[in-house]
Amino acid sequence: MSVRRLAEDQPDSFAFSPATMEQVTWWMAKYPPERKASAIIPIMWLVQKQEGWVSEPAIRAMAELLGMPQIRVLEVATFYTMFHLAPVGKHHLQVCGTTPCMLRGSENLKEVCKRRIGPAHKPGKDGMFSWEEVECVGACVNAPVVAIDDYYHEDLSAEALEALMDKLARGEKVEPGSALGRQTSAPEGGAQVLSDPSLYDGSLARPIKLPALPEKA
Repeated sequence: MSVRRLAEDQPDSFAFSPATMEQVTWWMAKYPPERKASAIIPIMWLVQKQEGWVSEPAIRAMAELLGMPQIRVLEVATFYTMFHLAPVGKHHLQVCGTTPCMLRGSENLKEVCKRRIGPAHKPGKDGMFSWEEVECVGACVNAPVVAIDDYYHEDLSAEALEALMDKLARGEKVEPGSALGRQTSAPEGGAQVLSDPSLYDGSLARPIKLPALPEKA
């Protein structure tokens, strides 16, 4: 397991926003008061959604809120790689580098990130983007895949990733899904089988009489 430490530069304080606290309260209510520490993972996720990362003051605030030793909250933050322990860009790119994505071109996607953003785990000079390589994201059939702001962008080429980043840099919205326009995990170019609706719409079915049915009253 890799060693994960908090960022050297930390903010002076942290405060839950009203919107975040509303969701935090909802999660805490799912557990008995003596078990409220069980809500630490979803609450830490909400903190990250608010701030973009998990800071040391935020860890102290969560520990106080849930009545947990600070070291226990730190253990959660450093164990799960889904939590960022340092600031990230406005848009954070998670590039899958596991074998299926690697075989389908993820190395080219990483090169785009290195050239346009810089080293992994650090925001670019303008703060717009940051990136990291991650393990399998579970969408191997549509490899290579990059998760941007929690949404999957699939079937990517270097050119397609560049186009997505250009749109984000201009403040435009990007649609998740396949860069090739295919539906979910359907074959590229559309369905290859069952192209005749009569094969599945029931129009070819013949009425049958089931044997041994009881007589009608």
